Amino acid sequence: MGITLHLLLHSDRDPIPDVPAVYFVMPTEENIDRMCQDLRNQLYESYYLNFISAISRSKLEDIANAALAASAVTQVAKVFDQYLNFITLEDDMFVLCNQNKELVSYRAINRPDITDTEMETVMDTIVDSLFCFFVTLGAVPIIRCSRGTAAEMVAVKLDKKLRENLRDARNSLFTGDTLGAGQFSFQRPLLVLVDRNIDLATPLHHTWTYQALVHDVLDFHLNRVNLEESSGVENSPAGARPKRKNKKSYDLTPVDKFWQKHKGSPFPEVAESVQQELESYRAQEDEVKRLKSIMGLEGEDEGAISMLSDNTAKLTSAVSSLPELLEKKRLIDLHTNVATAVLEHIKARKLDVYFEYEEKIMSKTTLDKSLLDIISDPDAGTPEDKMRLFLIYYISTQQAPSEGFYQDGLSSGQLWQHYH
Repeated sequence: MGITLHLLLHSDRDPIPDVPAVYFVMPTEENIDRMCQDLRNQLYESYYLNFISAISRSKLEDIANAALAASAVTQVAKVFDQYLNFITLEDDMFVLCNQNKELVSYRAINRPDITDTEMETVMDTIVDSLFCFFVTLGAVPIIRCSRGTAAEMVAVKLDKKLRENLRDARNSLFTGDTLGAGQFSFQRPLLVLVDRNIDLATPLHHTWTYQALVHDVLDFHLNRVNLEESSGVENSPAGARPKRKNKKSYDLTPVDKFWQKHKGSPFPEVAESVQQELESYRAQEDEVKRLKSIMGLEGEDEGAISMLSDNTAKLTSAVSSLPELLEKKRLIDLHTNVATAVLEHIKARKLDVYFEYEEKIMSKTTLDKSLLDIISDPDAGTPEDKMRLFLIYYISTQQAPSEGFYQDGLSSGQLWQHYH
C-alpha cells in the first residue's frame, strides 16, 4: 500500500514533515495524549486517525483542542472509528483480547475479591469487542445465553448497546448500502453466550489433535509458533560456554495448505502425512534432476534451465513447477520441525497416556488403572500435567477421591505444593 515505515506509537519518533501518517490505535488516555503531543511537535504533513474502538466525544475534543493549539486542524485529514477490537485468527475463529488479556480472563471474573466496578469494566470490555465484531459483520445477532451467569450480564449489556445504536437511525452502524445484511435481514446470526463453568474439564484436557497439541505444549501465539533448536557444543574449545539455542518462528496460517488440512487430525496421522509429503517432494525433485541431466545441465543454475525451457514440454513443466516445489519443501521442513518438537513433549511427558486416561474419565468408561498410579509415576508428565489430570477427575466424577487416595499417596495440600 506504499507504506514504507511502521513504528509503535510510544517509541521515539523523529519528525518526517513531508509525509502523511496513518495512526491505528486504541483510544486510551495515554494514546490520545501522545497523539496530541505529535500534533504539537508537527511530526508529519497530515494525520489519518484510525481508532480500533469508538472514541468518546471528550477524547475527540482533546485532540481537536491540541490541533487548534498547534494550528494543525487542516493537517488532520481523516478520523475513523474502525470497530476492529477483536483479532481474527482464522476464517471462522476470532478472539476478543490480545494485550492485557488477563483483564477479561476466567480468573478475573471469578476472583472472590472482585469489586462491582472491576466487574463492570470486564463486562464492558467484552461487550465492546463483541459489538465491534457485529459492526464488522454488518449484522444484528439473535442473542441466547444461560441465566444467572456472567454470560447473561454480557448479553444484557450487548443487547442494550445494539438497540441504542439501531434507534439512532442517522448514525446507525447497521443500515445503509455499505452493510449488506442490516437489521432487516432474515439471515441474522445466532450468538450463543456460554458460561465457562458449564464445562471446566475441557480446557484442562490433554489433547491429541495437531493444532491443539501445538497450542498446549509449544509457544504458540497469534498463529505464530516459536521453537528453540538446540545447537550442540561441537568444535567448541574446552571450558567454552555452550552455544545459545537458536530460536525459530513459523507462521501457521490459512495460507498453509498442510496446516489447513491436518490441524484437526490426530497427531499420528499428521506424522504419517508429513512423511508422505516428503516422499512426494523427493519424487518430484528426482524428476527435475533427471531432466537436467538429460539436457546436459547437471549443476547449472535455474536461469540456464529457463533459457532452454522451449526445448521440451517436460522441461517447461518442470521449470514452471519449481516455485511450487520450493514452497512445498518449505512447508515440509516447517511441519517436520513443529511435529518433531510436539513429539518430544509427547514422549517426555507421556501425553498419550494422559489423553487416553482423561478421555475415559470424561466419557465415564471403566478405568484400567488407578489415578494414583499415574500421579505417583515420576516419569509421567510434569506436576502441572498431574494437577490437570487430578482436576479433571475431580470435576468429572463430581466427588472427591476416597480417603485412601490421600493416605496412600499425596494429600491435597501436598499435591498443590507439588504443583507450585
